[in-house]
Amino acid sequence: MTNNLKEIWLFVQSDYVRYGRNPTIKNIIKDIILGWNHSFTYCFWLRFASKNNVFLKIARQKHRKLSKKYGIQIYPTTKIGYGLCLGHGINIVVNPTTIIGNNCNLCHYTTIGSNHGKAATIGNNVYIGPSTTIIEDVIINNDVTIGAGSVVIEDIPENATVAGNPAKTISKKTPGRYVKNRVEEHLEIPNDAPKYLNDSSVSYIDKFIY
Repeated sequence: MTNNLKEIWLFVQSDYVRYGRNPTIKNIIKDIILGWNHSFTYCFWLRFASKNNVFLKIARQKHRKLSKKYGIQIYPTTKIGYGLCLGHGINIVVNPTTIIGNNCNLCHYTTIGSNHGKAATIGNNVYIGPSTTIIEDVIINNDVTIGAGSVVIEDIPENATVAGNPAKTISKKTPGRYVKNRVEEHLEIPNDAPKYLNDSSVSYIDKFIY
């Protein structure tokens, strides 16, 4: 297995464990073939579309098809750490300049966008609830919970639970409580984590038509 494939496969395994599964090759391939969970299937092809490898062409096709089918717009060039979990896997839009850390939960009807260039930077162990909108270059620190329907327009401090429009801190108890099956509990990941899949030589944003 090439270095690129090894790197991609670790990201795939990390996403898989977030759904409470044992990340063996046999289990992952079986669940992809059987269509066990379309949210994970989307992550699987997103990872393979994110870096040069022998499966790049088919990964691009699969990723594009699933994006149209489920209304998800996450570009392969987006910097995403280990353990991405898509809650229900429908109608999620992520600006390609977004940076996402490890163990992030993106729920349905989430939008992370920017009209002025750079979008949000999101730390580790962050839960983003349904119908959340995160606007412009805000910083969401580690172990944050964002309640359903929130509109985030300002930085969020570490360990905070926020809610509302605009989102405000409502608690600092039990931070990151909805982030289950964290990657580091199941896999050995590099010491320099968070690490992101991003290869400028594999960019087809201009060709990605929805």
